[in-house]
Amino acid sequence: MNIMVLADTESRSLWDFFEKSKLEGIDLILSCGDLNPHYLQFLSCFTKAPILYVHGNHDSRYVNDPPIGCTCIEDKIYNFNGVRILGLGGSMKYKNGPFQYTQREMNARIRKLRFSLMIHKGFDILLTHSPAFQLNDGQDLPHQGFSGFIRLMDKYHPKYFCHGHVHMSYGREYTRLSQYNDTQIINGYEKYVFTYGEKLQT
Repeated sequence: MNIMVLADTESRSLWDFFEKSKLEGIDLILSCGDLNPHYLQFLSCFTKAPILYVHGNHDSRYVNDPPIGCTCIEDKIYNFNGVRILGLGGSMKYKNGPFQYTQREMNARIRKLRFSLMIHKGFDILLTHSPAFQLNDGQDLPHQGFSGFIRLMDKYHPKYFCHGHVHMSYGREYTRLSQYNDTQIINGYEKYVFTYGEKLQT
């Protein structure tokens, strides 16, 4: 299964210079947030692959203008061909606005998923906007990660954790790939494609 991860900035290759062949062989598209909803809607017109998304902290427009043809998996576990994807969007709360949470509020969201996690017997991919606390996150409050994501990985050992929010253009310290115990972490900035089940080269 080939999975395309998108986040934070629209790929000019996929939008300005789009060719349908660029989506051939892609089985699933995951959006980590902070993307123009019309960009995701555009891609949905040219692929049979489901496009699943969570919200970023700059996605207030999604409230009234969600991407048609795509599926929001906030606070849900979505099963695609046996692969369980858990969605938890948003960033650390640094001002008033939608899709921002304190550590306590994110922990409350995670607690509400307890029954669903039990029914699904865990999950395989964690899809978020923000990174986990002290794993490729920033030191400033807006880019600080959530500690609840660490606990989810410790308990359920997902194969992959896909996030955005910390743009790789910010500096060399923000890496594309990293590892936390059994979980391979992907910074989906702009675009990244991987094959599910294969070891990523960090």
